[in-house]
Amino acid sequence: MVLVGGGLDDGSENAPLAEELAGRFRVYDYARRGRAGSGDTAPYSVEREIEDLEALIGEAGEAVFLHGVSSGGALALEAAAAGLRIGKVSVYEVPYAVADGMAEQWRAYREELDAVLAEGRRGDAVALFMRLAGSPEEAIAEAKRLPVWPRLEGLAHTLAYDAACLGDGRPPASRFAEIDRPVLVATGDSGGDPDMSGLPDDFLALAANAIAACVPHARRVSLPGQPHVADPKAIAPLLTRFFEE
Repeated sequence: MVLVGGGLDDGSENAPLAEELAGRFRVYDYARRGRAGSGDTAPYSVEREIEDLEALIGEAGEAVFLHGVSSGGALALEAAAAGLRIGKVSVYEVPYAVADGMAEQWRAYREELDAVLAEGRRGDAVALFMRLAGSPEEAIAEAKRLPVWPRLEGLAHTLAYDAACLGDGRPPASRFAEIDRPVLVATGDSGGDPDMSGLPDDFLALAANAIAACVPHARRVSLPGQPHVADPKAIAPLLTRFFEE
């Protein structure tokens, strides 16, 4: 199984889930392009990240299961649509901007993100991302005082990579219609996550519904009460049942 992390994650966020799943699967929790010393010398494209996954699958030596979290879920779906050797795919809370009014916010975010990164304003890029994700200003101010903030600034350039994976903010229906393997589309309950309190309560559910509507073999499930970073002990049994059935 390959775990594909999301925004501002160098692989550490999925590490507890990897441990939880390790008793049933051989788990690869890798640092995506440009993260934690991972190679990043060529200009970025989603196709290169798909090539990274293809190389990892080659290392595994067999078809793999993919589990993508947040924007990493968009990359996992793109990899499946590209025809990589993948048995099944699961995604959790992919933040496509399909809720009312969010498409405009997404376009504005991408434009401003490109501008602040071009100026080297890494901290501003992280704060911009947090605002888009629904974090209140007091939470952003508190985050800047935490020891983790320099690490987040060090990953700021990869926010543009995640934005590219999400494209125009909507699931690419024609590409995802080509996915010919089972896909689990899961969400928690964003209304209970204080770090996303600025988003509509149904933001992530609507995005998941849109994915499930265009993927032929999709199964839509919910884990009530789970935040955007799900408790590994809550989501691991769901993934195990789906991948082993």
